[in-house]
Amino acid sequence: MNDHSPNQIPSRGTVTSHTEVLVYYFPQWHADPRNDAQYHPRWTEWEVLRAAKPRFVGHRQPITPAWGAFDESDPAWAAREIDLAADHGLTGFLFDWYWDAQGPFLQHALERGFLRAANRSRLKFALMWANHWPASASDFEMLTDHAIEHYFSEPNYLTIDGAPYFSIYEIDSLIEGLGGLEAAQAALDSFRRRAKAAGFPDVHLNAVAWGLVGHNGGLDDPNRVVQTLGISSIDSYVWAHHCDIEHCAFPQESYDLVANRNFEVWDELSRRFSVPFHPQVTKGWDPSPRTDQNVPFLRGEYPWTTTLEGNTPAAFEAALYRAKGFLHHLPEAHKIVTIYAWNEWTEGGYLLPDTVEGKAHLEAIRTVFGGATATTENEV
Repeated sequence: MNDHSPNQIPSRGTVTSHTEVLVYYFPQWHADPRNDAQYHPRWTEWEVLRAAKPRFVGHRQPITPAWGAFDESDPAWAAREIDLAADHGLTGFLFDWYWDAQGPFLQHALERGFLRAANRSRLKFALMWANHWPASASDFEMLTDHAIEHYFSEPNYLTIDGAPYFSIYEIDSLIEGLGGLEAAQAALDSFRRRAKAAGFPDVHLNAVAWGLVGHNGGLDDPNRVVQTLGISSIDSYVWAHHCDIEHCAFPQESYDLVANRNFEVWDELSRRFSVPFHPQVTKGWDPSPRTDQNVPFLRGEYPWTTTLEGNTPAAFEAALYRAKGFLHHLPEAHKIVTIYAWNEWTEGGYLLPDTVEGKAHLEAIRTVFGGATATTENEV
């Protein structure tokens, strides 16, 4: 990556190539006041994971994390995560970042954990705004001001040619909340101006394809939207967004079949859009822990969808090689691969070691993209 930001510091021990290998980080594994109010004090999604049951013959649930349940907002635990990721070829975390009318939500994994970890410089980080709640113009200004002031100036924030990387999950929800395409364009233009006033050359706006072509049926002319809003790049969050998961075989579908469909999607979207498309690789898909465990497991809308079978480390490694090959089509500054996910345990997308497969999927990343020498204290 050609990154000349004066704020950027070297990432010790990460891969030495120009490829950014970024993994989505789901920060629901620490206590938050809003969860306390909705569930009970100190509730986290670890409870959902522990309560999961096998939903069909051969279904491997519950999944047991090799590290057990831990508080990701503790910088000591965050440091263990950072070392494990960097040692296996990952170069950064894309934090799922939440904000609604009440302000930020689930931010302490980043602010109290990752950013206070002694070894934080080993990984870059960036925000993927998970805008499940449409934001008004005033909300959007507040959240982007917060991003500029609290994150963009951090020395290991991910930049492309000096521009901080800011990803938006649902572009259609952004447009809806702001009152239309013209209003969204004005809001994003204001975001860029405020970032420039803070000393940055621009903002690298990334759009998750789901909000352009999948969510609620997709937009009528997504490429025109991308051009109008000044989107810099496109990527995906998870393979389930691009394989009609609700109509796949149930209760299991082949990982290889879904992988091949997504390889086709990479080509389709790279041709369809006028900006670079970054390939995305999914480790697994099984949202069944989020269903009512006392109700029969029948096909339906999320989370009552199929699970992926055959997502072995070898199959995952093969998909990573496909992504690495796809990068040859991209400009140097866009040699980026995203991975789902670091810790989405209750959706089946996790790279943290479990008690059955250990670090095998992480080792596949290191095989394909390289990595630092492993630290002995993190061996499982």
